[in-house]
Amino acid sequence: MKKIGFLSFGHWSNHPAYKTRTASDTLLQSIDLAVAAEEIGLDGAYFRVHHFAAQLASPFPLLAAIGAKTSKIEIGTGVIDMRYENPLYMVEDAGAADLISQGRLQLGISRGSPEQVIDGWRYFGYEPAEGETDADMGRRKALQFLDKLKGVGFAQPNPRPMFPNPPGLLRLEPHSEGLRDRIWWGAASNATAVWAAENGMHLQSSTLKFDEGGKPFHIQQAEQIRLYKDAWKKAGHQRESRVSVSRSIFPIITQQDKYFFGQEARGTDSIGYIEEDTRAIFGRSYAGEPEQLIRELAQDEAIQEADTLLLTIPNTLGVDYNIHILSSFLKHVAPGLGWR
Repeated sequence: MKKIGFLSFGHWSNHPAYKTRTASDTLLQSIDLAVAAEEIGLDGAYFRVHHFAAQLASPFPLLAAIGAKTSKIEIGTGVIDMRYENPLYMVEDAGAADLISQGRLQLGISRGSPEQVIDGWRYFGYEPAEGETDADMGRRKALQFLDKLKGVGFAQPNPRPMFPNPPGLLRLEPHSEGLRDRIWWGAASNATAVWAAENGMHLQSSTLKFDEGGKPFHIQQAEQIRLYKDAWKKAGHQRESRVSVSRSIFPIITQQDKYFFGQEARGTDSIGYIEEDTRAIFGRSYAGEPEQLIRELAQDEAIQEADTLLLTIPNTLGVDYNIHILSSFLKHVAPGLGWR
């Protein structure tokens, strides 16, 4: 068995072919999509976070709204860029959203990737400390976030407070027990995957990673996952780790499917640069009839290493069509791979 969820970038644009013309369309359809995904038996609803773009940005109102309208599905992010975050305020937001969902948040965080504007985190009021890079700043904030999620008091109480305080140092409220154990790190390199394991975070590995050897994408990603699992074991954590990978997978069942995705049936890995001096490898998309997808996915080493698969979806095509894609995968592909 494998957990299967969707990952939405949350795009919108005033384009005649889009079902998501406005931010309101995208937010409301994201809620409807998560509700419908739970009804068809999907395990997770995950959302990207990008600033200064016509995409989803502030995740916690959306996660809380989905949590209030669903009861079983995992709700997560993939990923929150920690360079933009106030870790303490984020603890409060995350705690509230997790309590509303009754403990179903699975938060993916990371140091972030290139954004729409130059050093966008500076506009949010953040600067790396002396000698830090922005990546260092993101990891430092992540560790602060993890620490405060533990719910241990750290703040000196006012001797004359407005309301009575419990004894001792105060923690941030609301505190959600167990959320600290449901934080994931989005790693683009082998080294940061190991760092995530050492710090007790689950691993999210997407459809790209730094090219660290020239092998096909799925093999490099599988190697990254194995390094992560080894590091988790060496760290001695007393709980099970989880690993998710993202894939663009489109079963071709109808003529409409063929029209949208038929050209991707012969997809291959590609090479590019997400940072000026860092070569990255991007994994292929999968499109084809179910029997073909079953054969191809069975050979994807990284998917076999992961316990969770996130299907990237074209959210601009609307709720109904995306549920069709997800249902087709659950009915016609997942059983053939032993995942359902």
